[in-house]
Formats: sequence, C-alpha cells, structure tokens
Amino acid sequence: MGDFNLALVIVAVVVCVLVLLVNVYLLVNYQHPDDVNQAYFPKLVVVLGLSVAAISILMLPADVANRQACQHAIYNGACTLTLPMKALWLVVYIADAVLVFLVIPFAMFYYEGDQDKSIGKRLKSALLWVLTSAVVCGLLLGILYGLVGKVDFTVRHLSSSASSFPSSWSTFSSSQPCIGSSNRLCDAYGAPASSETTWTMRTSFPEYVVALATIVGSVLFTIFGGVGIACLPLGLIFSFIRRPKAVITRSQYIKEATELGKKAKELKKAIEALHQEERSGSKGRKWRKNVKSVEKELFLLEDDMKALEEMYPQGEQAETLWALTVLGYMGKLVLGLLGTAAFAIFCFYLLLAVIAGEMMLGLKLVFITIHPMKWGGTLMNSFLFNVGLILLCSISVIQFCATAFAYYSQATAAQEIFGHTLQSLRGIKYLYKYNVFQYGFVFLAVITLFCYAAFGWKKRKPSGRFQLSS
Repeated sequence: MGDFNLALVIVAVVVCVLVLLVNVYLLVNYQHPDDVNQAYFPKLVVVLGLSVAAISILMLPADVANRQACQHAIYNGACTLTLPMKALWLVVYIADAVLVFLVIPFAMFYYEGDQDKSIGKRLKSALLWVLTSAVVCGLLLGILYGLVGKVDFTVRHLSSSASSFPSSWSTFSSSQPCIGSSNRLCDAYGAPASSETTWTMRTSFPEYVVALATIVGSVLFTIFGGVGIACLPLGLIFSFIRRPKAVITRSQYIKEATELGKKAKELKKAIEALHQEERSGSKGRKWRKNVKSVEKELFLLEDDMKALEEMYPQGEQAETLWALTVLGYMGKLVLGLLGTAAFAIFCFYLLLAVIAGEMMLGLKLVFITIHPMKWGGTLMNSFLFNVGLILLCSISVIQFCATAFAYYSQATAAQEIFGHTLQSLRGIKYLYKYNVFQYGFVFLAVITLFCYAAFGWKKRKPSGRFQLSS
C-alpha cells in the first residue's frame, strides 16, 4: 500500500509540473503583442487560475485511484496511508473561489484602469472595488450560512429483536439468513415507512463555500455550456464548409484589403470619439452600447483580416502556409465530428464548450461582453475573464461528471462532497433533486442546435459603413 501511494504522489507532482508548463506555453503563445514583457501580475494570475482549473479536473481520476489504494486492505489502518482527498478538494475549491471573486477581479480592475493614472492610483482604485465586493460577498455568505447552512439527510431507524445465540449454524442458508423460523426477513430490514426521519446537521463552512460556488458555476455552465456544446462542433464543421477553396488573385487581395482598411479607419475614429466621451465623464448607457458595438465590429474585422491572409498567403513559404491552412480546416472537421465522443471522455471538452458558448452569446447579446481567445492576439483582460469563467465552471464540470459517472466515482471524496452534502443542503437540494441544471443544459443545447443548423452555415456578409448610435 505504501509503495502504491508513493507512486500516486509522484504521479501527482509530475502532472502538476506538466500542467504548469503547458499553461505557461499557452500564455506565451496566446498573449497579445501589446502585452509582451509587461502585465506580469495578470499573467501570473492567468497561469495560476488555469493550473487550478486543470488540476481540479484531473483530481477526479486521482480520487478514484486513491480510493483503490486501500480497497483490498487486510489491516484496518491501510486507508490512513492514502491521500487526504476531501481536504485536497476543499483546498482546491477554496482557492478557486478566492481567485474568482477576489484575485481575478483585482487584476482586471488594475489592468483595465486608466493608463493616464499613476500605478498607485490604479492599485488604489482596484483595491477599493475588490474590497467592496469582498465585503458584500462576505456578508451575503455569512448570512446564508447562519440561516440555512445545514444539511437534511433522510434516514430510517432500524431495529431488531434479540434472540438466543444459536448452538448450530446448519439452519442458516441464503433463503433463511436470520434467526428464527417465523419470519424469513431480519427485523431491521423490514422497518416500516413511518420509521423514516430527517437528520439535520450544520455543514462545515468550507463545504458551504464550495456549494455556493458550485451553484454559481452551474448557472453559467448551464447557459454557456448548453449553447457551446451544440455550437462548438457545428462551428468547426461549418468552418470547414466555408473554408477558402483556392488562393485568390493579387487584384482581388488588393480590393479586399482596401475595403478592410476603410473599415479600420472608421473604427479608429469611433474609438477616438469614445475615448473623448470617457475623458469628459459621459459614460452613460449609450456610451456602453457603442463600446459593445465597436468591440463586436473590431472582432469581426480581425476575423476578416485573418480570412484574407488565409486566401492570399504571402512570402517565401506561401505554398507551405496554404497547405497548413488546408490541413487546419481538415482538423476542424475531424474535431467537429468527434465532439460527442470527446464530450463523453474528456471533461476539458465541456470547458471548451463553455468558452464557445460565451463567445456565441457575446456576439448576439448586448449585455454580454466579448472576450475572444486568439492565438497571438489575446489581451490580458480577456485572458482573466475566461480564466475566471473556466474556474467557476470547472466546479460544475466535476459535479456533472461525478453524477454522470456515479459508478466510477462511488466511495470517493468527490462523491461525498457533490453527491451527499451538496444535494442535501437546505434551499439548494431541490435544484439537484429535480435536475434543474440538467434540463436547462439540454434545453439550451437543443435550441442552439436547431438555430445553428438553420442559420449558422450561412457565410457572414460584409457589413456596411459603421457609425456610432446617437
């Protein structure tokens, strides 16, 4: 047993190091050129947040392996040599909540602060926002924990009558397992329905924090994951269908590039006008709507520029770039077709679906901000937003997988937290008893599937002249 647990610890350490290195690699390659050699604190938060999310996902198989370490033990103290998985789950998810509700907001407020202000003023402004949010969240959490921070377990009182110790065991069999011939069922097994009662106890504060974070994550996972689970594979397939079939001519390239240049100048003027309004202090509802419109148009312009570069590769390795473009679209087709299988096997596919759903709704709805993730073009505020979303939804993904694969996760610390405590909490248990999140997830997935299948295959037409709303 000791050798097995030592091997498990070594594997866990190696996996954590690999996760950290992979996340550093992703940060380096996804970051925007404007953030190179600066914004080190947000980058540290991004790497830490992605690592916590990935480790939390990988902890479920580690929990199962840890359970098997003492499954066939021949002495009572074997399980004391295993990893303290319940404590590790709580530590990881408390760190998850701290990152989501404190550290990431602070990093975003600091990063998005007015660049004309000094570092001290930006730190002060970000700290004030975070402290205010922390006080509100702390008061709300404390009040809820004090009022309804209890679990109600349904139990049945079992009892059995006493009988004399038998002098022979020959009368016992599979059809007669109990003492006495009058009743072929043990009394404790035949307790009446009226013997059911409710056993109430107060849950621990860390478990309650995890439970509330799971509820918030489940709401986001239901909305974004339900939309993304349908639009992610279909988006990859339709991307292959709409792929460039051949390289365009130089004259076509110049014509398209000229149109994009005009659009870029219009957006630049609009952005300068919005900056002037911001400096004058007129940041009302119309200003926020215009900012949203500019962000959407800028995102679409970048997509058009990328598509144009794909259709007209330049340089000494133009043929190689075109071949890689074709292979890339083929890879998207394969990933789109294998989406369902990936959903069943990898929890990470669900997190990708959440990001895809957030992007889809961000382009369609005004009140959701766009935070695109692009290779070599992702700003730190978009990084931080998506990391926070991944951290919140990772808790729900674990709960979703622990419930969906109940046999696989039985007798684990994850099942104890998500299967017993979470589903017995007052006020929360009904959301899981009636499968509210599961039905919402499936409903949004079906609606998105029909809408995307009906309209998503159409290629987007170039928009006309862009103007701010007056």
